[in-house]
Amino acid sequence: MHGEKIIKFYRKHKRMPGYQEIMELTGFKSKNAVFKCINKLVEEGVVDKDAKGRLIPRNINNGIALLGVVEAGLPAPAGDVLTDTINLDEFLVRNPQDSFLLKVKGDSMIEAHIAEGDLVLAERRESAREGDIVIAQVDGDWTMKYYRKKGTKPYLEPANKKYKSIYPKQDLRIAAIVKAVIRKY
Repeated sequence: MHGEKIIKFYRKHKRMPGYQEIMELTGFKSKNAVFKCINKLVEEGVVDKDAKGRLIPRNINNGIALLGVVEAGLPAPAGDVLTDTINLDEFLVRNPQDSFLLKVKGDSMIEAHIAEGDLVLAERRESAREGDIVIAQVDGDWTMKYYRKKGTKPYLEPANKKYKSIYPKQDLRIAAIVKAVIRKY
């Protein structure tokens, strides 16, 4: 019952409630009661906690029906046969505590099919492999580009011929690796 109130809050506000908000939602008079309620939800697999104790939704969304495969080449017969369900959070996010979304501004990654207004799902990392799309700080400015190396010198390469590669003058710090692109039509 209390879990349903927390889930309803999450669906309405698009964020998990804090301990004080859970007290108000449930009518609990102590944070200890909230703590016990949260631990029960963690045991049931409804939520997780990050390193700072904040709640992370886990199995709140029931999933979307996965009907099968659609041919992107020549047309093929299709049937509406339910084969499974898929939870997009579980499909896209491997490490919720290290993941975040960013809204894309600009067109420097358009040839990688990342356009202005898209959301990118990024996972915190301090290093990258060549060819990864990274969120990086270069000489104090933040950007999203391909991570490349010329010999042992790292640089960032855009996915748009209008722009030049960025070679750091002082420092290049990798903050995250892009794991998925989300586009809403």
